[in-house]
Amino acid sequence: MTEPKDMIIPMLKEMRAEAREVRTEMKDGFADVKRRLDTIEGRQKSFNNALTADTMMSRFVTGDFEERIGALEKKVDQLIKGT
Repeated sequence: MTEPKDMIIPMLKEMRAEAREVRTEMKDGFADVKRRLDTIEGRQKSFNNALTADTMMSRFVTGDFEERIGALEKKVDQLIKGT
């Protein structure tokens, strides 16, 4: 049977090797999470840009519609007044 003092160094080496493996796995896991978050962030920016474009387009359409309604109101007022 081996002495306990002779078992300590091999056990420490095993523990160190396992810790290295865990650190590597954690780094890979964090890199994967970062990549996924970057993808989500890119999609959010794209979605926000689409919403902004849609909002601007709606404002242009609404503004054009209001201008046309205003012109029609003026014509109706002129017809009512008989001028």
